[in-house]
Amino acid sequence: MAVTLKFGDKVTVADVRKLHDMEDVVFDREWFERVDERNKDMYYMFRDLAKNDADLENIKTHHLRYDITRIPPGMLGSEYIKTVGHYHPQVPGTDVSYPEIYQVLEGSATYLLQKVEPGEEDIVLDVAVIKAEKGDMVLVPPGYGHVTINASEKTLEMANWVCRDFSSVYEPVKRLSGAAYFLLKDGFAKNPLYRDIPSIRYLKPLSFDELRLDSGENMYDLLHRADKLRFLTAPQDFMGFLAGVL
Repeated sequence: MAVTLKFGDKVTVADVRKLHDMEDVVFDREWFERVDERNKDMYYMFRDLAKNDADLENIKTHHLRYDITRIPPGMLGSEYIKTVGHYHPQVPGTDVSYPEIYQVLEGSATYLLQKVEPGEEDIVLDVAVIKAEKGDMVLVPPGYGHVTINASEKTLEMANWVCRDFSSVYEPVKRLSGAAYFLLKDGFAKNPLYRDIPSIRYLKPLSFDELRLDSGENMYDLLHRADKLRFLTAPQDFMGFLAGVL
């Protein structure tokens, strides 16, 4: 049965990430090999959302996309459930990659952000972990890949704004069997396929002031002030702001 989300006056069917889609990035290989049902749902992605046709047209005009991801609680063997993880490509004609901004709608999220040496994705330059609760926002700046982890006992639901003009890059994360760290029951463990992994920097979510938003504001409402989201489509013009978020 299809999983759906009613958002405004529209109903959207989820893109579903199955367990077999996670095969390349699971820490607990022994557990995975013992699992018979690999077609099990892991998490749900509701893409390109808008509350009505007028909003959708406005979103597309500004080259944006609004998504919601729902991650039920669970374990991948000894590892907390997570997204596959990905990077973003560079804006054409620049050496700056696209950023992304998230907001937790329900539950809590652990965001792992990592920056690697260009062309040598196994050399890690920086790792930051941000724990976010309902209402918190996390900005993934240019140059960082990211994984979202649900290390709680409740369903995590989060929204994101991102430029709609590119496709995410999954290959480097899959080739290295995941991010630089895995979050296990006993804490973070380094991925041995990476070299020179630095210690984790634990950071707090950005304040609403830093993001030039009103406290407690639902991020979807930025649609009506889309100039505040232009850093997502033209990050090369906002490097002073983006360089300071981590």
